[in-house]
Amino acid sequence: MTLAGATARRKKVEVGVSRKSAGRPELLLAWYDRHRRVLPWRALPGEPADPYRVWLSEIMLQQTTVKAVGPYFIKFLARWPTVSDLGAASLDDVLRMWAGLGYYSRARNLHACAVAVLRDHGGDFPDTEDGLRELPGIGPYTAAAIAAIAFDRRTMPVDGNIERVVSRLFAVEDPLPKAKPEIQRFAAALLGSSRAGDSAQALMDLGATICTPKKPACSLCPLNDDCAARTRGDQETFPRKAAKKTGVQRRGAAFVVTRGGEILVRTRPDKGLLGGMTEVPTSEWLAGHDDKVALAQAPVLKGASRWHRKAGTVRHVFTHFPLELAIYTAQVPARTRAPEGMRWVPIATLKDEALPNVMRKVIAHGLGD
Repeated sequence: MTLAGATARRKKVEVGVSRKSAGRPELLLAWYDRHRRVLPWRALPGEPADPYRVWLSEIMLQQTTVKAVGPYFIKFLARWPTVSDLGAASLDDVLRMWAGLGYYSRARNLHACAVAVLRDHGGDFPDTEDGLRELPGIGPYTAAAIAAIAFDRRTMPVDGNIERVVSRLFAVEDPLPKAKPEIQRFAAALLGSSRAGDSAQALMDLGATICTPKKPACSLCPLNDDCAARTRGDQETFPRKAAKKTGVQRRGAAFVVTRGGEILVRTRPDKGLLGGMTEVPTSEWLAGHDDKVALAQAPVLKGASRWHRKAGTVRHVFTHFPLELAIYTAQVPARTRAPEGMRWVPIATLKDEALPNVMRKVIAHGLGD
């Protein structure tokens, strides 16, 4: 047999081994019944899932860890126990509660979705994927997750944990994101005849606790005998990933102005990066940054002291680009009026403002010694 023939036969055997698991979802569910995680949004065994909790958690968990989401979920649930309560709230209140969780378009979509459920559906979520996808901020994954977990629709959502489990189980060679359709097909094969929501949550838990990115605990996995990547011994190399493209560095200036115990802030436009959030005045964020041009964009305040540039800079990485801000500070006399579109807020109550993390860094740097 030629080397090429032997290689092809080995791959065929490996895929055949992995596909056995498609007929054994009962192993996955049996493992889940013993080892399921206790999470604040997850129904206890035998209890029906609450669609509001499922939806709220899925929106919060997008691009964020379970550990980070937990306290925010509990705060939101205490403040707005139902989707109708959230739909009746103001966007400003929602943004303030969301501050620090990042990816702020999610908060705007969260509020818009709650408004739509209250206005168009009488406070009840649609119970199908198609109906859910018509709501603001709900894409294919989130619709599938809510449909499966909240309404036990026979569908398989695929998050990062499930991508990793499935790509290893079936040794999916194509890199992400190209491999997504193939992973979706294989993941659907792991659905049993019932308990769709539990099947999805079982795979999520398996990826979070056993089939981890590094040093997976393969000996504890209920599907280890069927895992093609484990058979090959290269499980940590999955999922294959295309090289990341790093965005171009942007730079700018941020202006921290104080008036006694108050600080000058403004609200960003509703649309765009950090839409609707609170910030101190800044210059434009540009790749071709120039200090003189940036200073020309500083707020004009009567009686302000000269701008003082603080040592060092504030660095922050957004999804598509890294940012570096020079920090300038100034003080103004009492009763100085805020420029149009800006306002004074007490420094002591900044925790109640919808400040994104980058602005918290800027203010801490500007007010520090």
